[in-house]
Amino acid sequence: RLPIPKLEDTIRRYLNAQKPLLNDDQFRKTEELAHHFEKGIGRELHEQLVAQDNQNKHTSYITGPWFDMYLKAREPVVLNFNAFMSFNPDPKSEYNDQLIRATNMTVSALRFMKTFRAGYLEPEVFHLNPEKSDTQIFKKIIRFVPSSLSWFGAYMVNAYPLDMSQYFRLFNSTRLPRLNRDELYTDEKAKHLLVLRNGNFYVFDVIDRDGNMLKPSEIQAHLKYILSNNSPAPAFPLGYLSSENRDTWALLRKNLLDNGNEEALQKVDSAVFCLSLDDFPIKDFVHLSHTMLHGDGANRWYDKSFNLIITKDGTAGINFEHSWGDGVAVLRFQNEVFKDSTTARAISPQSQPASVDSSRAVQKLDFKLNDALKAGITKAKERFDATVEALSLNMIQFHEGGKDLLKQKKVSPDAVAQLAFQMAFLRQYNQTVATYESCSTAAFKHGRTETIRPASIHTKKCSEAFVRELSKHSTEELQKLIVECSKYHGRLTKEAAMGQGFDRHLFGLRCLALSKGIALPDFYQDQAYARLNHNILSTSTLVSPAVQLGGFGPVVSDGFGVGYQVQDDWIGCNVSSYPTRNGKEFLQCTYKSLEDIFNVLKGKK
Repeated sequence: RLPIPKLEDTIRRYLNAQKPLLNDDQFRKTEELAHHFEKGIGRELHEQLVAQDNQNKHTSYITGPWFDMYLKAREPVVLNFNAFMSFNPDPKSEYNDQLIRATNMTVSALRFMKTFRAGYLEPEVFHLNPEKSDTQIFKKIIRFVPSSLSWFGAYMVNAYPLDMSQYFRLFNSTRLPRLNRDELYTDEKAKHLLVLRNGNFYVFDVIDRDGNMLKPSEIQAHLKYILSNNSPAPAFPLGYLSSENRDTWALLRKNLLDNGNEEALQKVDSAVFCLSLDDFPIKDFVHLSHTMLHGDGANRWYDKSFNLIITKDGTAGINFEHSWGDGVAVLRFQNEVFKDSTTARAISPQSQPASVDSSRAVQKLDFKLNDALKAGITKAKERFDATVEALSLNMIQFHEGGKDLLKQKKVSPDAVAQLAFQMAFLRQYNQTVATYESCSTAAFKHGRTETIRPASIHTKKCSEAFVRELSKHSTEELQKLIVECSKYHGRLTKEAAMGQGFDRHLFGLRCLALSKGIALPDFYQDQAYARLNHNILSTSTLVSPAVQLGGFGPVVSDGFGVGYQVQDDWIGCNVSSYPTRNGKEFLQCTYKSLEDIFNVLKGKK
């Protein structure tokens, strides 16, 4: 179970995270409020939270508040919450044809779904010592241990089974707009796939009456039929509605239902997943990011648990809605689909589509729109276009070193990437700001994420040494500062992964106070608390053989959304921003910081 940290640990960690962001006077005030909270109302709330948690052993203390946080948010999901991960191309180039890849990936996704539902999907396990635990013999033995004890057997060899309670929402699921709080909806009985092309909606069954998958050649035939369908783009594409403010969208949805679209919407909501087929090739990585992060708004349904997007040249990616689950569940799905669709391909370039009557099997959904709905779509499109117009995406690849060299120098690769972001922001804006790095807590039942706070007194000291007074320090001194940052970051990461951060605990206490109708404690009304939670640098990392690139929008209007990966011999970074910030310059500063850090580690300056 996800532990609730001790209150005194949470307050200590909170103050450590505030220190680099505040001057002495501000810090004294914040410290006073924090200790007052710890001794008074905070203690009462903490005890109530622990008591509540003990009565709800089937879940975690963060589950309810976290779902509420996502589902009560009224901002559009696109750019504010939905993230993307793009697939690497198929190693065999002839398989990157749009129809072939769409068929193979759809088949692999269905194989994954059927394996999962049959209870045969291999459990997700984090192996700290893979030589001992990631072996056939261990798997054989553990299989016969009852599940109430098997996790303990795994712990004995340093293997940590991860929570997979989110996985069922990958399929047949959607987020329904409702006034004040949205709802997650899943209908596992539905057997059809939703396909979007040119803003038009198509459905066809991919599972038959007996629960078996349609033959790959038939799926290929139906997708070929959709790709060659020359229906014009709708004058009022419905997809835009899913990019709208949630309350606005909830009212428009009610209008849609009242206007005779219940059956069509039911098909959209319950579909196994949404396959979006785009009619253009990808020009470069920036174009790829724009396509996968938001696209044109007409050929996406942002509320589905995920959209599998495949462009004209067979480039593929996933855009996923975030309330139902986190990156780890989507990444597992993506890894399996990539592996299966490139090693156990269902069809080849020589495969002929089945001779079936696709015009009968494929249904094009038609929506009845009144003037209010047409006006709603027009307004949603204007709003979507304006937001996308304001968004910048930039990226760099640093090829002067990566994970291998950093490990050889005994520093944490993640710590170095985060240090480079701190240095870059200091170089560009001359300040240290609230920084967020997400860390999965899936090692616990119904765990979600915890925050690592990469901005510390150590990164601040090191950044100032590099940016402001490089010539004053010897290489040895600078190396020492880097090692200090690495050690501290490693500790924060470990704490977060073990459910020992401070963000979720404080969030849980705040939600509890609000739910009990208690006046919000002064601690939460402190400007410093608000500033720490205004995450100007929001960062997230992943490395996977299946994923080429990942990214997300800034979480605040004056922030950066930083997706990054530290590979064996290079570091990649993808940054989103709005006009108040210059993402291109931030990446130039990041590149310079990485150069400086690597030079120092190599003994040069």
